[in-house]
Amino acid sequence: MLLGIIAGLTTCALWGLTFIAPRAVAPFTAWDLTIARYGIFGLACLLLMAHRRFRPIGFAPSRLLIGLLLGGAGYVGYFISAAFAVQLAGAAIPPVVIGTMPVFLAIIANVRDRSVPWKALALPLTLIAIGVAIVNAATISTADLADTPSIILGVLASSVALAIWIAYGLANAAVMRSADAPDGLQWTGLQGIGAAIGSLLLLPLASFDLADMASASETARFIAWALAMGLAGSWFATWYWVIASRRLPLALAAQLIVAETVFGLAYGFMFEGRFPSIAEAIGAVMQFAGVCSAIAVFSKPRRAEGSVQMP
Repeated sequence: MLLGIIAGLTTCALWGLTFIAPRAVAPFTAWDLTIARYGIFGLACLLLMAHRRFRPIGFAPSRLLIGLLLGGAGYVGYFISAAFAVQLAGAAIPPVVIGTMPVFLAIIANVRDRSVPWKALALPLTLIAIGVAIVNAATISTADLADTPSIILGVLASSVALAIWIAYGLANAAVMRSADAPDGLQWTGLQGIGAAIGSLLLLPLASFDLADMASASETARFIAWALAMGLAGSWFATWYWVIASRRLPLALAAQLIVAETVFGLAYGFMFEGRFPSIAEAIGAVMQFAGVCSAIAVFSKPRRAEGSVQMP
């Protein structure tokens, strides 16, 4: 379990870079970064497949399709839904809707798997939910909610993004915890190719004119961030998440995802060169406490079982 927890937290640390990467690549857009990021992700997977160790050999056609769909829908589909949500509802509301994902996914997973008693799961989920609410409360209070139809559409888009992520988590965990689970490196490569194929749909949104207008330093910064997000934020992050999905109950892995927000907040504060507000600090601490509480809840049965088996 320890290796799974480390892998899950490492994934969240890498995914957390998504919170600052779009701001760091200006004047290039988030669409440009997404296309480059997942293009690099897919290209890296294809290059690695030159070695037999990384090729998805022996996969059933249905599993190949699932892997490609997880990469395309789970990454690109989620991003498109989240981007439209922000465009329609502003930057305040979508994070609140999508931020409930760890709670919903943990509940669904525990209904399905019965990993721990509900009483034990109540404290970490409550801490996480309160932490998410506190972090976003101040932002929502200052948001412009005048355009009600647009807000409703934005909430719907946020809900689609939430549903995509929950579906991704359930499907990925089901595959990795099955009796004939695929090799983690091969499964990562398959998702990378799916993400690259999905990113092709975004090409019409790319800022091709910036290639000539941006300065050499801005272009170099964009390339550096695209490589970091494509290799570390996508390839390594996906591989680590595959490891976490294999070794941890989904009800725990889902709650670890909260750490992505905590890392993202920390990166954002460093990027902006400021300290967190009181609400941000309290909310982040509450979320971190929820993750620690969840780890403690799921570790207790393992320790108990281990003590019985010791000679």
